[in-house]
Parts: sequence; structure tokens; C-alpha cells
Amino acid sequence: MSDTDNSTSTDSFGGFGIDDRVLKAIDGLGYESPSPIQAATIPPLMDGRDVVGLAQTGTGKTAAFAIPILTRLDASARKPQALVLAPTRELALQVSEAFSSYSAHMPEVKILPIYGGQSYGIQLSGLRRGAQVIVGTPGRVIDHLDKGTLDLSELEYLVLDEADEMLTMGFAEDVERILADTPDRKQVALFSATMPAAIGRLARKYLDNPQEVTVKAKTATAQNITQKYLQVSHQRKLDALTRVLEVEQFDAMIIFVRTKSATEELAEKLRARGLSSMAINGDMVQAQRERTINQLKDGSLDILVATDVAARGLDVDRISHVVNYDIPHDTESYVHRIGRTGRAGRSGTALLFVSPRERHLLRSIERATRQQLEEIDLPSVDDVNAQRVAKFADSITENLASDNLDLFRGLVENYAREHDVTMADIAAALALETRDGGFLMAPDPPKGQRGDRAERHDRAPRGGGHFATYRIAVGRRHKVSPGAIVGAIANEGGLTRGDFGNISIRDDFSLVELPNDLDSETLALLKHTKIGRNPIDLRPDMGPPRGRGGARGGPGKGGYGKRGDKFGKRPARVAGRGRDHR
Repeated sequence: MSDTDNSTSTDSFGGFGIDDRVLKAIDGLGYESPSPIQAATIPPLMDGRDVVGLAQTGTGKTAAFAIPILTRLDASARKPQALVLAPTRELALQVSEAFSSYSAHMPEVKILPIYGGQSYGIQLSGLRRGAQVIVGTPGRVIDHLDKGTLDLSELEYLVLDEADEMLTMGFAEDVERILADTPDRKQVALFSATMPAAIGRLARKYLDNPQEVTVKAKTATAQNITQKYLQVSHQRKLDALTRVLEVEQFDAMIIFVRTKSATEELAEKLRARGLSSMAINGDMVQAQRERTINQLKDGSLDILVATDVAARGLDVDRISHVVNYDIPHDTESYVHRIGRTGRAGRSGTALLFVSPRERHLLRSIERATRQQLEEIDLPSVDDVNAQRVAKFADSITENLASDNLDLFRGLVENYAREHDVTMADIAAALALETRDGGFLMAPDPPKGQRGDRAERHDRAPRGGGHFATYRIAVGRRHKVSPGAIVGAIANEGGLTRGDFGNISIRDDFSLVELPNDLDSETLALLKHTKIGRNPIDLRPDMGPPRGRGGARGGPGKGGYGKRGDKFGKRPARVAGRGRDHR
């Protein structure tokens, strides 16, 4: 086994024999030197060896396997040559995007993500066009194998990413089925955060004398930076950011997003809301970049919306806050981002936006930084309105000291005499001229009336009598567990742990309590959800048929019972996980 840590890395990517087009792409992304996992795994993968890499999410392992694959595949052959299996659709998309970034100068290379929740038409079209790299979740890959739409007979490279997560989520049988459909002669890379016995057995069975690499993360963050996170759905992120900016007292702020286009889009939306913001990204010319940074330094600009690459080398003492509007997939990026605040011995605040399906990334950050982030609540309408009133009062106080006050006082007094209007009415009319009628924020609609099922993530957990009982067509004989049921339904339906009541597992079916206000779109998605290869066919439970007795309802034998209590102690392992990431 080869052990490395964050103190060891080579100086550059130039000595690995990487394709020049790939080198150009990673240089454009701002990669300067390989991370420890990259330095340790790229050479053996380039030599054609199988590899077992033990590394946490965020150590740069995607580049560690993507760069050698892109260098060695035959771009002229329109057939699947590389398959990356990932446990969740979010990770599959992340890996697919990374491959696309590294192959930016290889237009003939086609990358295709295949996962549940996306129509088969898009995926079938991509397969027909001859994608060379397939990134997929086990369930959807098996669906395509069963339909005969995915041919792995000439596969040359196979990657099992976050293998321990796949086994924890019950994908062991699916993974072995896929491996059985691939050629014996292929290169295999297995990456896992831990090395349980099941992973060891998998490696011994399917990998040929692999080189084992362990990366020990030493990532840490400054103690003078307060780290917080806010759980919010993607649809409400802009609203949440606006509320935070209104109630939080800050000097200057950097808001990090993933893409160049997102910097311009978000900065424009913030300016439309009256906030002083500018974008900074890799497309800016140096003179414009320097001008923008100087504005941030001298106080004429308060908010900078940036990408990781654009913010490299940025050092402005007055930055009191860093907001991760888009959560970074790389823990090193998180550490570098929040290091832009808390400079020169000052204190700083870092805020991370997390959607329910990104909680696994939050846990990776907490493990890597060895710090638990504090969860905060979305600022309420009352909080925002109180700040607006306070700022309005402050503006009056400030303007009372103006040298021009006498001029305007005379004009107002003349108007009051001529039109017989009170001074208070005139002051209110003048305030209305500078502030539109939406000065105070309207109350949030009552819960259950927002109309967007994704916003259910922002509600408090349900309880009491707010559940309805549903029947699903999987039970003990299908070897399902409460965790598999919760994971599949939570991920496909956009639910959280608090949206589940009692789960009772029977021989051929199970009964699950879910919120009684699920909309038709969510129910339609859940009806076609699968656990393993078994459709759950979710439908309202109509109660026991005549003669069945009291078979319906409570925990009972094989129900939630003690297993449910145990599972309930681990809520962080529910949201964002599930079997049906196809």
C-alpha cells in the first residue's frame, strides 16, 4: 500500500505523459500542481494498472481517474470505452461535468451521464451518437443493459466511485451484475472513503493486483472564521441570499458560484435588488479585474460574485464575509474560498448554502475540516422588515445633518402652506418617491400553499396527524430495509427525514406514512420509483381487505420498531440518499 498525505505532491502535471489537450484544459481551470491523490494514482493508471484509492470526497479523485482515461481512450471510436459508476445522480452529474471540463479541447469526445429522473430519450440519443465515457448510477445502467441500449462488450476502463456509499445504499448486487457484463480484460479503479470487508472482497474479486493508495486529509480552517450553513432548496437560493444580505451586517463580501455565466447572472440580479455587486471571472481582462478589486478595496463596491479561479490570489482585508452560494464539490476549494475572509487577524464569517440533496457534501467538508458547521435559519420576513425600517430611520438621521437641509426645508414649508398638507404627509410622499410601494416584504404564504414541491425542504419536519398511509410493492422477501425505503422515496420525491412517519415492512409489501399534502407530480414520480430493480408502485393504502384482520397500520412484526428508532438517530444519512438514483 502507498500512503500519502497533503504534504506530498509533485510540482506539476507535466511529467505524467498527459495528453496536451487535457493539460491545456486543466491549466485553464487553474490547476497548478496535482493533489496527493492525483500524484499517487495518475502514474499507475497511465501505466494501465488497477488502483484502489482510499480518499475522502473533495481530495481531487475525480481528476485522478478522469485525466488518465481521457488521455488513453480512442476518441475516434464511437463506442462506450469508459464507465464510471456513482451512487447518486448528483455525484454522477458532478463527475460528468468534470470530464467535460477536462475534455474541453477534445470536441470529438462525448460524455454522457445516465441517471434516474431524466427521460430515456435524452440518454438514448446520447448513446446512439456514440458517447465514449458513460457516467451513471447503477440502477439506470442496469435498465439500459436490460433494454439492450447500452453495450459494454468493448469497455476498457471501469471506475467505481465512492464504492462504500454504493454498498451502504444497497447497490452491491447491481454493481456485481454490471461488472459481470463487462470484459474480463479491462482496467479498474475503485475509490472509497473507507475500506470495509465488503469493499475488500469486491477488490479481490474484480481487480487485478491493484496498487493501493491512501490519502490522509489534513485540511484545516482558520479558527477566527465562524462557519455556518443554511439548508435551502435551489429554487429559493436567491430569495435566501437576498434576506441574508439585508439582515447581516457586513463590510465586504465574496459570493462564490461554480460557473462564469453564474457570476454575471447573480451579480445582475443583486444589482436589480439595489445591492452594490460586480462579477469577476476568467473572461475579464486584467485591467477590468484590477479596477473591480480596487473598488472592493476602497469601499465603492461591497459584493463580489466570483468563481474559484477568478478569486485566486485575491487579498482584500475588508472582506468580512464569504458566501458559498454554490457548494464546492472539492473540500480544498471550500478551505481556499473561506480563507478570503479573516485576514490580518480579523474575524470572518463563512456561510454555506446547502440543498437537501447536497448534505453529503456538507458532511465531507465537516470531516475534512474537522469542524462542525452551525446550521442557521432563513431570516424571517419580520427580520427583514425590521432591518428595512431601521435603515430607513438611519437614512433620516444622516440626512438631517446635511448642509442642504435648509434649502429643502424651505421648499417643503412653502408646499405645505400652499397645499394645506401636513409635514408628515409630505415626508411620506418624498420617502415613497425613493422607495417603491414594496418597501416592506410581504409575509410568506402559509405552509402547504407555496406551490413548489421543492420548497418543502425549507419547512420544519412534519409530525402528529399530518400523515397518510401508502402501500409499496416491496417487502421482506425483496430484502428491503427501512433505510432503503426512506432513501429511495426521499431522493425521488424531494422529501426529508421529517416527512416520514411509521414504516411497516410485511412479507410482500410495506406500509409507509408520508405527508398527506403530497402533490400529484410528487406522487407520480414516487409511483415509478424503484428499490433495486423492483418498482415500488406507491399508492394510497385502502386498509385491510375483508378477512385480513388488523394487518394494516402500526409497526408490528417486521415494521419500523427498533430498527426505525435506530435509523432515526442518524437523520443526516437520510436526506440526499436513496436507491433510485438511476
